[in-house]
Amino acid sequence: MPTLAELIQEHSQLTAPDEEWLRLLVSDWQLISDLSFADLVLWVRRSPIQWSAVAHIRPTTGQTVYFRDQVGRRASRSRARLLEDAFAEQRIGRDRDSEWSDDAPIREETIPVLREGRPIAVLTRHTNLSMLRTPSRLELTYLAAADTLSRMISAGQFPHPSAPTGLRRGAPRVGDGVIRLDLEGIITYASPNAVSALHRLGHLGEIFGASLPKLVTSVLRDTGPIDEGLPLVLTGRQPWRTEVTNAGQVISMRAIPLTESGQRIGAIVLARDISELRRREQELITKDATIREIHHRVKNNLQSVAALLRLQARRMPDEQGRAALEEAVRRVGTIALVHETLSQGLDETVDFDEVADRAARAVVEVARVGHPVRVDRSGSFGRVRAEDATSLAMVISELVQNAAEHGLAERGGRVRVSARRRAAGEGEVDLLTVVVSDDGRGLPGGRLPVGSGLGTQIVQSLVADLGGRITWGAAAGGGTRARFTARLRRLPG
Repeated sequence: MPTLAELIQEHSQLTAPDEEWLRLLVSDWQLISDLSFADLVLWVRRSPIQWSAVAHIRPTTGQTVYFRDQVGRRASRSRARLLEDAFAEQRIGRDRDSEWSDDAPIREETIPVLREGRPIAVLTRHTNLSMLRTPSRLELTYLAAADTLSRMISAGQFPHPSAPTGLRRGAPRVGDGVIRLDLEGIITYASPNAVSALHRLGHLGEIFGASLPKLVTSVLRDTGPIDEGLPLVLTGRQPWRTEVTNAGQVISMRAIPLTESGQRIGAIVLARDISELRRREQELITKDATIREIHHRVKNNLQSVAALLRLQARRMPDEQGRAALEEAVRRVGTIALVHETLSQGLDETVDFDEVADRAARAVVEVARVGHPVRVDRSGSFGRVRAEDATSLAMVISELVQNAAEHGLAERGGRVRVSARRRAAGEGEVDLLTVVVSDDGRGLPGGRLPVGSGLGTQIVQSLVADLGGRITWGAAAGGGTRARFTARLRRLPG
């Protein structure tokens, strides 16, 4: 499906600022659709007889008119005339003859979209007349607000370019609660959900006829900082959003100023109780902080163990025993490195490229080699779950250690680490293939000696735990090549 920008470019000659204006409109037109109980379709013009639909939205407050998406549809001749009239005359129009869709009469209105005093597109509003009945006060308030917003679109006063973007989760919508304010911020109407939200905030008195700024500020008891945008929202003077917190309750509020002929006449304020949402977010933040703290403490404890082993190694008179303790220090340090990385993240996964690079550098720096050894990595490991990260880090550390101290001990050289990850299908695990090679002296006889050391046994055991297998052989051009596979656990989500 093409994007809105691609559709606009394909079916019109609008400039980039005009495209941005339409994008802002579409990002906020669910509000108008819900207040209108109607479908909205955005049309752009290539010529007076060529109009194309580039966006379509359905109401969440009522029954949709078009079950089939209208995006990409070309306007018929009769509709093109209506669109052209609204575009040329820059006024809202209504088709005298009802359209029929699925045996239901549909009223169609055309709303020119103006920017800087000139039309750039036309919005059509489609209302199912078979669903009409004697409207309640709620419906009358909604429809009046929708009509005002429609006139603002036709005057180039909506959408509001200054409205904030990138909002947190919990943005209020029409169905969550609507408050209608007059010019002075007095509540002239509040939907039942909005009344409930204000009551949960702590106000138990009369809502209608009260000043929304006074009503909210009178119940605030929390001593925490207050959002500087709160007065703008409560008075409806600016298109802004805020959150009001009191007695453990959190109400999200968004103001949409209403204007007529360029003069502000009031506002509508959308209100939503997001107390449970914020409570769950706080629980997740606390849980994440606890997990990170655990990883941090494990890392500290492992570093303490490594320091004790290092002290013990210095006191060992036996060279072989001292070397064994130094190997243990390196292995404990590799595990600590994984926990350090986990303590800095927000979930139980790590960017393993960073872990592999740091582990390999740490091995080379402490390896007992009299010549320079360089480690290069190609390919990417990607993100890896904590359960796999420790085993992978240990395997790579051991293989690089063997390459540095056995293959490159006499003359130094280069160790290459290559990673290739194949994404699996639904319900399967990812397959990781890693090759660690060097340009050193190679294996005796071209294969792994019988009865290899502890490091090789550790590698074989950990690779088996990862559901893979490992082979050793001669590298092209000389040296040693170790290749292993691992079946990685699927990432969360």
